[in-house]
Amino acid sequence: MSIVVHATHEAIQKMGGIGAVLEGLLTTQSYNEAVERTFIVGPLFPGADLGELDAVLYRASEGITDTPYAKVLSEIEQLYHVEIVYGQRKFVDKNKNVTTLTEVVLVNVSNSNETQTSEFKWHLYEHFGIESSRYESEWEYEEYVRLAEPAYDALRVLIGGKTNAPVFVISHEFMGMPLALKTLIERQNSEDAANMRTVFYAHEVATIRPIVEGHPGHDIRFYNVLEQAKAKGESIHEVFDDPFWYFKHALIDKAHLCDTIFAVGDLVVDELRFLAKPFEEFPINLVYNGIPAFQVSVQEKLTSKALLQKYAKTLLDYRPDYVFTHVTRLVKSKGLWRDLQVLMHLDDLLASNDRTAVLFILSTEIATGRPHETIHEMEETYGWPVYHKIGYPDLVGAEIELNNGVSAFNLQSQAIKVVFVNQFGWSQAACGKRMPIEMEFMDIRKGSDAEFGQSIYEPFGIAQVEPLSFGAICVVSNVCGCCGFIQRATEDREVPNIVIADYTQLSIPPKSLADVIHIGLAERNAIEMENSRDIAAKLLGRLPRKPRDVEDMLRDGYDIASRMSWEVVAKDYFLPGLERAL
Repeated sequence: MSIVVHATHEAIQKMGGIGAVLEGLLTTQSYNEAVERTFIVGPLFPGADLGELDAVLYRASEGITDTPYAKVLSEIEQLYHVEIVYGQRKFVDKNKNVTTLTEVVLVNVSNSNETQTSEFKWHLYEHFGIESSRYESEWEYEEYVRLAEPAYDALRVLIGGKTNAPVFVISHEFMGMPLALKTLIERQNSEDAANMRTVFYAHEVATIRPIVEGHPGHDIRFYNVLEQAKAKGESIHEVFDDPFWYFKHALIDKAHLCDTIFAVGDLVVDELRFLAKPFEEFPINLVYNGIPAFQVSVQEKLTSKALLQKYAKTLLDYRPDYVFTHVTRLVKSKGLWRDLQVLMHLDDLLASNDRTAVLFILSTEIATGRPHETIHEMEETYGWPVYHKIGYPDLVGAEIELNNGVSAFNLQSQAIKVVFVNQFGWSQAACGKRMPIEMEFMDIRKGSDAEFGQSIYEPFGIAQVEPLSFGAICVVSNVCGCCGFIQRATEDREVPNIVIADYTQLSIPPKSLADVIHIGLAERNAIEMENSRDIAAKLLGRLPRKPRDVEDMLRDGYDIASRMSWEVVAKDYFLPGLERAL
């Protein structure tokens, strides 16, 4: 059995995709049969809620020293001028009756020893050519560089020097790279570290995201550029500006020095190979994300759908035949405007078929949610969430632009209306008295006829396919990493449950890099308008019309989701990837 160290910013609570990955992997039977001990290492953020831990075994400032390693941990704190918290955190999957107890190491580096930090930065330059002086104004860079040495020393103490089990240090994204590089340095210098292996876990390619999001050509431009550059054998610095301005790139550029690399999607593999020559032949392992697979009855689905229809009737004065959903973070990469483009074409099609629909967009810039009493007041005062006002406590930031698009669509649509719920949560308490009292979050998953997720940059996209086993049609763009897993799970068959929107296919195949490097807003608008028409037609043809259709969608959706489960990921992708690191 092995020991696995996960280095991440989500050490004590799930905040995003990496947290979801940890929850999924660590509660599989395969992982627990193969891994003897699991450590999660990360920063101790100011004001962090340690109540998320199931036990705190060491925190000197609180007088907690319930571990035989207290004295040595204290010495590490004094050497590096840091604060260490050592505790335990449980991961529980009630459906599978699996509980995993992990060990957590948190390090507060806000007052760390500058001399020690400078020496480590010199080692990073000496061994790997990383110029830390370029990034010292970036606290995220500083934080994880300062964390590396005290975290490594604490791990060596807690793991013990006598174990023969392989120890895998997994850098989830750029955050764990300084710790991985520290491990590589120690492996050169000490026999005690001979059993340690390093893994870079690419949940995205941080260098690529701003290139895709920051140019109006978005995915249409970038992935066509990538194809042409690959054919010419060119790397990113030969096509775009020097990427070393970005501190995240400086760290992930060294990922090929790790013993192996995990990538959550097929395009992530291509993007990594685009970074630099050493990645071109590096053994990169596909380790897809898993998705939940729930088996529900037709009646359960229809009950949840009825609650959503009831809510729509209360808000909009009609009971829609179809309920569409998009549950997502409110960021540019999610391509929310593409939903409205597809609906514009679908609206005409549904109207001509005497059918109606609603799209619930559940997304907000305020991740913690608005106070419930404030939501109820907005609902009573001016009819939130059908109507909105600019400014907190209502629309802020990107919510304003999205709502402008929603309002413009609703003004001209006949058969479909969009309700933008800019709130965290899906219940009467969180979303107002007009929502049915029985409503809970799972209803927006179970009751959906179609879930949208046409992202411009999406390394995997768990949320897009979460409703798959509930019989929803998942409308995803071809740049989503989940598409590769879907193709494997379906053996490349086209299935009614999945609609893949290909916005990167050009009507005239490009002949050179020069043909695609200048793709901009006008070209993207034309391609999106044309392709969204095809997506609308496909979606209409697959929407269920009778209970038998719902039954078929549930059966096939559950079958596909089962082939994409976390158990499959752990057994067929993650654990074999660790073996390759040896």
